[in-house]
Amino acid sequence: MSRRLFVFDDDPTGSQAVHDVDVVLELSAPPVVAALEPEGSTCFVLTNSRALDESQALVQQRELLDAVLDELPAGAPPHLVSRSDSTLRGHVIAEPNGLADALEARGHEVAGFLFAPAMFEAGRYTVDDVHWAVLQGEPVKVGETDFAQDATFGYRSSNLKDFLVERSGGALGREEILSIGLDDIAAGVDAVSAILDRASGRTWVVVNGTEYAHQEVVAEALGRQEAAGRAFITRCGPSFVRPLAGIEHSEPLDPAGIEIGPGRMEHGLLVVGSHVGLTNRQLAVVKERGGLHEIELDVPSLLTDERRSHLERAIDEAVEALGETDVVVYTSRDLIRTDDPRESLAIARSVSDAVVTVVRGVMQAKPAWVIAKGGITSHEVAHKGLGMRRGRVAGQFFPRQISQFMPVEADEAAHGCPYVVFPGNVGTETALADVVDVLAEATRRNRV
Repeated sequence: MSRRLFVFDDDPTGSQAVHDVDVVLELSAPPVVAALEPEGSTCFVLTNSRALDESQALVQQRELLDAVLDELPAGAPPHLVSRSDSTLRGHVIAEPNGLADALEARGHEVAGFLFAPAMFEAGRYTVDDVHWAVLQGEPVKVGETDFAQDATFGYRSSNLKDFLVERSGGALGREEILSIGLDDIAAGVDAVSAILDRASGRTWVVVNGTEYAHQEVVAEALGRQEAAGRAFITRCGPSFVRPLAGIEHSEPLDPAGIEIGPGRMEHGLLVVGSHVGLTNRQLAVVKERGGLHEIELDVPSLLTDERRSHLERAIDEAVEALGETDVVVYTSRDLIRTDDPRESLAIARSVSDAVVTVVRGVMQAKPAWVIAKGGITSHEVAHKGLGMRRGRVAGQFFPRQISQFMPVEADEAAHGCPYVVFPGNVGTETALADVVDVLAEATRRNRV
């Protein structure tokens, strides 16, 4: 496939459905341009925009896109993907429009936005325009889940047309939004392309689907549109990136396929920042399974003058324990939030910074591996905790879930350290403990 994909990832979870692609963790044009040079290439850039307010997110993405487009050869730009959370949190309306502004300033009219939040492996799919999340084996309309109660990006609607109207504050009219239904997809590429023909002037198009075969039809129809010179921008969850990029299936990672660099310790570090219900249940399984030294970061203490001493004690304790066993560091589970979204976001940033401080301190001891649990946590730990500027996606631990990066450009202490991005809202209740077990076994194999 000749389509180039430039993926703006609002946290480090978008690469769960792909492998052997570059991930850039800094808002820097040169590595992106180099990654996009080959025909059919895909490059993710981690913007961490869910941790930013809307205006900050738009400025940083516009500046990066302009810088990249300045360096790429003239002609059709890469297909832009605003990769987002599969449970609809983030700057859903603003970010695609910001990217469209940049394209249209260069003469590339944007016909529409494809909206495909599905992540099939995690039980997120869309039927009759309603987005569903499978929780504990039962499908639940996403607006009825705890994800919809997010302190910063909460919402009510499960129907994606209603959701777009809601998140636009009524600026979008429901009748303006197109939909690609399962019947349209079953009718084939011609039928889907005919729907896309109706898009103009940034029309939103809801993409239904319950499996990759559905998205592959839509991706092919999009290819026809692009071949005819029309431009679209995609706002999607992890799954749709794979058919857009033409990436094939890969087998899950196992201990034999995981390399741990020389000079690293015999034990690894798990850090947990996410507070969603699934994360709490997964952390409970880790504790029940045992074998890890537990360190809790008390969030109220992190918001007081005790912060520095509390973090220093945690670092010293973790480094000492790593000499004997794997370590889990987690923030206290009571979520502190306020009625002010900006204040809630500031608290979340402060806690995230504390987790990064601990990781940076521990990394000097060179743990065998690092797992970061939580979307924003994963980005901050990778970029600031490991000093990772560019990484390569080695693969996933489960079918297209839970990615492992290998540092390419990073702090010296991070080289040779497998780094696992584990989103807060993904995986079975045993998945976090299972990944720990795989990495522990990989470490044992590397010692032999």
